[in-house]
Amino acid sequence: MRSVAIYMEGGGTGKGAAELRRGMDKFLGELKDAARSKSWLWDLVVCGNRHETYDKFSSARDHASENEIVILLVDAEAPVTMRTVVEHLRNREGKKWNFTGVPEEQVHLMVQIMETWIVADSAALSSFYGQGFRVNALPSRQNLEEENKTAVENALYRATEKTKTKGRYHKISHASELLKLIDPAKARRRCRHCERLFSTLGEILEVG
Repeated sequence: MRSVAIYMEGGGTGKGAAELRRGMDKFLGELKDAARSKSWLWDLVVCGNRHETYDKFSSARDHASENEIVILLVDAEAPVTMRTVVEHLRNREGKKWNFTGVPEEQVHLMVQIMETWIVADSAALSSFYGQGFRVNALPSRQNLEEENKTAVENALYRATEKTKTKGRYHKISHASELLKLIDPAKARRRCRHCERLFSTLGEILEVG
């Protein structure tokens, strides 16, 4: 049986990891549904910090059969200026991360910070936070990958700090719920590495 396993950075351990997994499973629902429609196994593994994620990805690849697709998904941490994703990660992590023999299509980036995908959908944020949400505080530029981590975090805090029911954005309490609500198409339009993840896995799974 064929399978796809995604080793994703984030979530820590315990409840936080479980909640993030559920949120990301929903966000990637189109791909998950495509895998299951072909009777492929689908496994999204939330791994904690980026080095733990790489280690688990590498171990899984070492033991994978030719029918198993193993994907690495980590934060970019900084603007991506290198020609490829692998070059970007090698430049940041050095020789500790060995990608010898790893196909480029199995290595993926989120953004400098995961919340960048979330702020791509202002309508979903407004619906979730309700009264007091300040949509004008969100980044307006089309290419959200140009926004650094601090700018994205501060924008979310400003947009939500006066909301009446949910209160100020809180990563553990809110991120996984927001991932279930945001429209992936909006994140894909404004974040090229999100588009790359969907299009690359879509080709593997023959979506569309």
